[in-house]
Amino acid sequence: MDEMLNQVEHWTGQGGWIMQAFLVVFGALMVDFVQRRLLNRLEKTLSRTRNPWDDALLHALRKPLSLLIWIIGITFAAHIIRVETGTTLFDLAEPLQSVGVVGCLAWFLVGFIKNAEARYVEHRRSIGKDVDHTVVEAVARLLRLSVWITAVLVVLQTLGFSVSGVLAFGGIGGIAIGFAAKDLLSNFFGGMMIYLDRPFTTGDWIRSPDRDIEGTVEHIGWRLTLIRTFDKRPLYVPNSVFATIAVENPSRMSHRRIYETIGIRYADAASMGKIVEAVKVMLRAHPEIATDQTMIVNFNKFAASSLDFFVYTFTKTTNWVRYHEIKEDVLLKVLEIIESHGAEVAFPTSTVHLPDKVIMEPGLPSVQ
Repeated sequence: MDEMLNQVEHWTGQGGWIMQAFLVVFGALMVDFVQRRLLNRLEKTLSRTRNPWDDALLHALRKPLSLLIWIIGITFAAHIIRVETGTTLFDLAEPLQSVGVVGCLAWFLVGFIKNAEARYVEHRRSIGKDVDHTVVEAVARLLRLSVWITAVLVVLQTLGFSVSGVLAFGGIGGIAIGFAAKDLLSNFFGGMMIYLDRPFTTGDWIRSPDRDIEGTVEHIGWRLTLIRTFDKRPLYVPNSVFATIAVENPSRMSHRRIYETIGIRYADAASMGKIVEAVKVMLRAHPEIATDQTMIVNFNKFAASSLDFFVYTFTKTTNWVRYHEIKEDVLLKVLEIIESHGAEVAFPTSTVHLPDKVIMEPGLPSVQ
């Protein structure tokens, strides 16, 4: 019995730091376990509220908080071991702890910004309001970039580097990097101009008369813009290109135009005025035609095989599929109007006029 007590006393006296280090790590484990349970209960409570920000905050807090608890616990245990053993390797525990704390804080803020972005878009949609994805994404990216830059500067200062010296070196190095990566920078600032000027946003249909570019914008990055062409191919366009080309955005049309030329036979010339007037009346009464926009129906051309009149009007919808359905309905009604007046749509024909008596070559019978 005395021998056992002596062994316990020796172990607690000479190697008690092992138990202390173990208890610190075990304490970190228990704290992490408790905070997980608390966050789970808190999540159930907050899920019943309509505030989207508390959910974003809680979701972003989970992993960084667990990592922070373990960083503090392990570095505290390493400090105990360093004091007892004098091992110089454990001198790194304190600066690593500072770096870890800054990293966890940056991780939390970046996660919160990302979650808040998604929750904000979802919340606006749920209440039936429009969301400008381009602006939301640009603001979120700038905030995340600011967090990481600040975190890097704080870490450098913590490790003993002079932030002013780093910034001065960055200013000098930025000039050299600017010359070496001018294309990359031009794409970056091109992306900034897209975010600021907003000639198009995600989901818009765009095309360029200067380049073979046409499709739907799927993603606007800092360097490239992803456009999905109508045959479903991905088209990656450097952002600097948009500073030198004209971009047409049909998605922002207010109306779609119907502009068609229709010809009737010369034999139906007497019906032209009535047909034109009837088409005007039909368009004014059509529920899908924008009567507040320009509307023209006029006879305007003596063609080779027809008398042509044109229809110039606008639909209320800008939807591509719906537009063609309306256009089809209008053209079918025009055909009905032409037929109702006893006229016909002309097609290319040639008429040969012969005199009553044609003199043929000698030896051939004449045509009476």
